Amino acid sequence: MEYLRKNVVILGSTGSIGISTLSVIDHNLDRFKIFALTGNNNLDKMFEQCCKYSPEYAVILDKNKSVSLVNKLKLHNIATKVLNQESDIIDLVQHTEVDIVMSAIVGSKGLLPTYYAIKSNKRVLLANKESLVAAGEIMISVLNNSKGELIPVDSEHSAIFQCLYSNNYNIVSKIILTASGGPFLNSTINDLVDISVEEALKHPNWIMGKKVTIDSSTLMNKGLEFIEAYWLFGCNLDKLEVVIHPQSIIHSMVEYVDGSVLAQLGTPDMKTPIAYSLSHPDRIISDSSKLDFTTLNSLTFCKPDYTKFPCLKLAIDAIQIGKSMPAVLNAANEIAVNAFLQRKIGFYGINRVIEHAMNKFSAVHFNTVEEIVALDNEVRQYVANELIS
Repeated sequence: MEYLRKNVVILGSTGSIGISTLSVIDHNLDRFKIFALTGNNNLDKMFEQCCKYSPEYAVILDKNKSVSLVNKLKLHNIATKVLNQESDIIDLVQHTEVDIVMSAIVGSKGLLPTYYAIKSNKRVLLANKESLVAAGEIMISVLNNSKGELIPVDSEHSAIFQCLYSNNYNIVSKIILTASGGPFLNSTINDLVDISVEEALKHPNWIMGKKVTIDSSTLMNKGLEFIEAYWLFGCNLDKLEVVIHPQSIIHSMVEYVDGSVLAQLGTPDMKTPIAYSLSHPDRIISDSSKLDFTTLNSLTFCKPDYTKFPCLKLAIDAIQIGKSMPAVLNAANEIAVNAFLQRKIGFYGINRVIEHAMNKFSAVHFNTVEEIVALDNEVRQYVANELIS
């Protein structure tokens, strides 16, 4: 069967999600074409990707490295136009030739590009959960007033998306987000006081970037996903539940009022939800490893320990407070995680920083995405200057 090839922009192409997206597209080149790639400062990886895919545009935000990329591409007669401004990314996601935008920039830097991609009626593949955490109400409002699509990429939200067969939440009893529990599921609080950065970066199931891996070790990642699920699926907070599932085989579940539970299962490989987000409602080859049920000895579950993992509770508190509080939580967490990676604070310093920031800033209502960006910057400066330096 012949398909009309879709032009794809990958925001964060040199990161783990971006690389996995390109891997999926490699198996479906009859359906998708790379229109633009964006990255931060990984010159070698961006050059390699440009050589392979010859996109119309490439953005590398480090200006010196963007000059180097231009020179390297000229030597190889590759006509890709190189850009280096954050505003260039926003222009690209609105380009009339673009059909699909993979939003995989880490952190709140992905907020504005995601916003303008939705506003420009693109299919947005959302791997940047921070966009909905910080600006969920505005993002969903823009989505509802556009012809765009917002397809979740996180494995948990993709699972829920696949298990929900109706927008009638009266028939949904529970949406159950599963969490692996990270590397410290069986550790004690005393163990975690002096945990090292290296230990926190050893996730038992998933290969991810440093920020997401640390978030998984604190369970903040699940807290952010809890907030993201609230906005994506429009359900009441009391219908959202987090369950620890160490094997990461069941990616999430939906329980209906008749007692039926629909679950999506698969190996812990991000290529599976990426493929579904690209092709929905069709299914395409992802090249993920297949699940072999004969090798599964057990699937186990338990409740999260909010005392050992206070970041998860802080995230749930933030969405219950509402308004701007999730944005405060997100900004404070990004600075705190970076400080932990730089060994400026300890493991439990992360949640203490976030809690201080949430106590400092009041919850206010946003009218524009620019107001959210301004608050994000204010929280970051406060945390960096007053709580960490």
